[in-house]
Amino acid sequence: MSGVVLNGHGGSEMLEWRDDLPVPVLRESDVLVRVSATGVNNTDINTRTAWYSKGEAEADEASWSGTPLTFPRIQGADVCGKIVAVGAVIDADRIGQRVLIEPCIREANGDTLKTP
Repeated sequence: MSGVVLNGHGGSEMLEWRDDLPVPVLRESDVLVRVSATGVNNTDINTRTAWYSKGEAEADEASWSGTPLTFPRIQGADVCGKIVAVGAVIDADRIGQRVLIEPCIREANGDTLKTP
């Protein structure tokens, strides 16, 4: 798998194109999306530059959630693409469907979603 990884806080020099990224292992309720297009938003940039930290001394702990980040990491949540594989409890008919990822969905059909 190919993609851009963030190797630490800093400028664009901290971004690296890689062709050797492992394909994620799907859990039973996951789908794997082949990304066709993605965007860079302010959260991606602010995370990379450690803007979320409280001060320069805490830059290694900067993150949106307050939990220290681990590197390298793949950023980005503004994604569209096609489903190429599904977990055990997902209908296989979903393979080939075009999807837009909304990372902030917390509710569906009136039910609060749980993260595994």
